Amino acid sequence: MLALRFPKSYREVHAIDLSKWRDQKVKCFINPRNENITKKQNLRNLKESVGRIRNNQYLFFSHEWLQMPDWHTNPKSGFSYKPRIHWTRIPDFREQAGDIKYVWEKSRFCFLYDLIRYDYHFADDQAELVLSRIEDWIDSNPVNLGPNWKCSQEISLRVLNWIFALHYYQFSTILDQRIFNKITYSIYCQMRHVYSNMRFSLTALHNNHTLTEALGLYTTGLLFPFFQESYVWKKNGKQWFESEICSQIFEDGTYIQFSMNYHRVAVQLLSWALRLSEINGDQFDQKVYEKARKSLAFLSSCQDKTSGWLPNSGNNDGALFFPLTTSHFRDFRPQLNALAAILNLDLGYSQGDWEEECEWFGIQQTALPKVHTGSTEAVFSYPDGGYYIAGDTHCTTFLRCAKYSSRPFQADNLHLDIWVNGENILLDAGTYLYNTTPELTHYFAGTASHNTIQLGDNNQMKKGPRFTWTHWIRKAKGSISEENGLVIIDGEFEGYSFLKKGIVHKRKVSKRHNELSWLVEDWLENAPENIPMRQIWHPAECFFEQYTIYAQDAAGNKVIPETVCGWYSETYGKKVETPRVTFLLRGTYIRTIIRKLD
Repeated sequence: MLALRFPKSYREVHAIDLSKWRDQKVKCFINPRNENITKKQNLRNLKESVGRIRNNQYLFFSHEWLQMPDWHTNPKSGFSYKPRIHWTRIPDFREQAGDIKYVWEKSRFCFLYDLIRYDYHFADDQAELVLSRIEDWIDSNPVNLGPNWKCSQEISLRVLNWIFALHYYQFSTILDQRIFNKITYSIYCQMRHVYSNMRFSLTALHNNHTLTEALGLYTTGLLFPFFQESYVWKKNGKQWFESEICSQIFEDGTYIQFSMNYHRVAVQLLSWALRLSEINGDQFDQKVYEKARKSLAFLSSCQDKTSGWLPNSGNNDGALFFPLTTSHFRDFRPQLNALAAILNLDLGYSQGDWEEECEWFGIQQTALPKVHTGSTEAVFSYPDGGYYIAGDTHCTTFLRCAKYSSRPFQADNLHLDIWVNGENILLDAGTYLYNTTPELTHYFAGTASHNTIQLGDNNQMKKGPRFTWTHWIRKAKGSISEENGLVIIDGEFEGYSFLKKGIVHKRKVSKRHNELSWLVEDWLENAPENIPMRQIWHPAECFFEQYTIYAQDAAGNKVIPETVCGWYSETYGKKVETPRVTFLLRGTYIRTIIRKLD
């Protein structure tokens, strides 16, 4: 049935004359004849990146350059998908194929932003290379055939990136009527696919996939009004985007996927949507603006003020849809700054490379009267998402405590993340890969990779196949208070219900403002006596030279730590061995002190 809904060809579309398209009233971010983007210096890395792209090397998940001359071969596993098989016949996961995201990554066309930025900053025309890569993809990926037609989000993202490039080069002599017709017809076919699959996305996914697809439909409908379906795509895409933003972003500004990086994806999509709609006089509902402001407030409160990084909390698949600066992948300042500029807000950032993304959306920050939202000493409570944060001059203390009414992704309750002067001294181990060995999947998604208490080798919830969990944590509560400079964060949840009903873990973190010392107290209630209690810590490389950690049991006896091998994944697809400190005891209480050495 699906194969019938997604045919190998769609009706022919006759694009408008190229000159008429260039003169149409709808706009896309910047005017390529009048760019007003600050010329950057020290762009040697950008020049090197473009050299690699010319040689069919691509940056995968912001950390690894891999050779990929075609569109269907996984550069890690060497497995090649057959490009003439209908996408419905391609299995979701096949062990010998490896992670399909390694095939999809190049076909997202995020590398176009390196070429466009290089074109602008070095005044070196890249139109021929950009358009030829797009045309090669069209020739190599017939409609609804092959792996690159399998995911509607991947399709939508590809179309958005093509649209950005097409408008940047709209006045190029390389863009003639032939290639314009070819690209616009492919865009039409891809969005036909997305529209036909939206019911599934709206009902079964309800996450960043749905947002991307809705935005793709809205953008295509707005900027290509000559398609027969454009009005419907624009209207429904806008309505779906509004509805999904309002439901996916909770009232406290936290995100339905409980992931910092997926929340950043939503931020980039919001920036695109709000800016594009405003310059075309088609603004979104004010509720969308309100959720955008709340998102910024939450994410900026979690942010380390020195590095711009956030805790590696929740699933992180390396997604960065519109890489428009030279900033590190983990630095959230480019994306938060761009959305803040659109909303006329000031996050208190200094000047830096992160400002470039804002300019590519056609905004000059210096011209905006802004409302300052930053704070260096504050406590923040986000009970809907389950986050409690204390910030002061030197550090950020972050505690996770959540109950779930929507799908959980990691068993990370009462994880403690600590940042000091730009260093993540106690960290979340990250994600690594979605399609890897069961052992690594259980480690990175499970309790063992978080700074919390673990009962034996068990997770707080029971791991199911792929992204699923059973025995969700339904009862949890947290609080944060500050009095006379003393911050206290309390959290507790009921978990491990597959072992026994009524098991409760309580954690209390005490810290004085501007003092680098933390008291962590953990209690277990109603836990099985035959299962030991393991307190886990993942320290940074610098930790043992600058900090100390020691623990006592309920009787005041010192608990001897054990240092074993753990894993850390800073970006998707990358893992390194790291020390993992555990305090093991057969008891129900442990008192731990973490402090900076004199």
